[in-house]
Amino acid sequence: MIKNFDIIIVGGGAAGFFTAINIAEKNPKLKIAILERGKEVLSKVRVSGGGRCNVTHACFEPNELVKFYPRGEKELRGPFHQFCSGDTIEWFEKHGVELKIEEDGRLFPVSNSSQTIIDCFLKATEKLGIKILTGQSVQSIFKKENHWKIDTQTDNYAAEKLIMATGSNPKIWEMLQEQGHAIVSPVPSLFTFNIKDPRIKELPGVAAQVTVNVKDTKLESTGPLLITHWGMSGPAILKLSAWGARILHDKNYQFTIFVNWLNDVDTEDTEKILKELKQEHAKKAVSKKSPFEFPNRLWESLVLASGIDSETKWADLSKNQLQNLTSQLTKAEFKVNGKSTFKEEFVTAGGIDLKEINFKTMESKLHQNLYFAGEIVNIDAITGGFNFQNAWTSGFILANNI
Repeated sequence: MIKNFDIIIVGGGAAGFFTAINIAEKNPKLKIAILERGKEVLSKVRVSGGGRCNVTHACFEPNELVKFYPRGEKELRGPFHQFCSGDTIEWFEKHGVELKIEEDGRLFPVSNSSQTIIDCFLKATEKLGIKILTGQSVQSIFKKENHWKIDTQTDNYAAEKLIMATGSNPKIWEMLQEQGHAIVSPVPSLFTFNIKDPRIKELPGVAAQVTVNVKDTKLESTGPLLITHWGMSGPAILKLSAWGARILHDKNYQFTIFVNWLNDVDTEDTEKILKELKQEHAKKAVSKKSPFEFPNRLWESLVLASGIDSETKWADLSKNQLQNLTSQLTKAEFKVNGKSTFKEEFVTAGGIDLKEINFKTMESKLHQNLYFAGEIVNIDAITGGFNFQNAWTSGFILANNI
């Protein structure tokens, strides 16, 4: 027996729920169902932001906000003018969830728990009579006359409008390819770098404000870098991995980076500073105290890597040692050998080709009444609440249009 609905949303994650709620609030008469393949809905929301759910980012200017999206920058400009971070805050407050801004601009529920967001969504869907159907693994989608048919392992559905909000799901992409959509092949984004190097081996937990470049590319990033047991992480590295998702994939995650531990101080200025320190601290041991704004342990490691032993005094530094130290500080070379997933933030670059979507409505340009929300399309962002903002914005626009 075929189960009929006005609207079926495939995917019980952030984008699917937000879309469903917004449609039902604007038109309570519509019969809406969310199909989720797993036993539970909103599982990614539960673990996001370390279990706190980083809802959005305190960047309220659409033209600035788009700069955090390696893929989707151009396409999201219009949508963000319709529904931006400020609108997200207002939406959640209206639905009983108060958000707070942290120092780095990320926004979390005041409760510090992603459960607050989940409860908000579940309460709203229940109140609005939206059907949530779990254990529904979609096997095929096709259009018959003016309806979409959706077959799962256990049931058959039909709906006038079909919304795909399945995130990075290769099986669903394949089905959409059969419907004529082009898929930009998925590659990982937002990952940390595996680096084995004696200079950082004993330094897990040490952080510094840096500039990082990938050798033989234009990729560059600034921000905090965190040394880990397996290599390097932190915003500077994650940004680089997002902007370089395709390039680094093509290099099979084997490449060289240059780290400037002094961030924006160049080689020439660094050499001058070191010469001044040589005059001022002539009788002191070079390795004892970091003259720069990063931890002593890191300074000591870079001094030893420059061929300067722990007892050498500033006055005794040779020209060669000074140059070595300058280059360890401003262009330290590290070999990257592989990647690791950043916490649970598994983000993929790739998805439905953006040229095939009308960003005023989020409707497919190939099929009437087929819509997309969230990460199923070739849009992704750096870490900080931006991927969720894309989910809220696309869901809102789509709902408005329907």
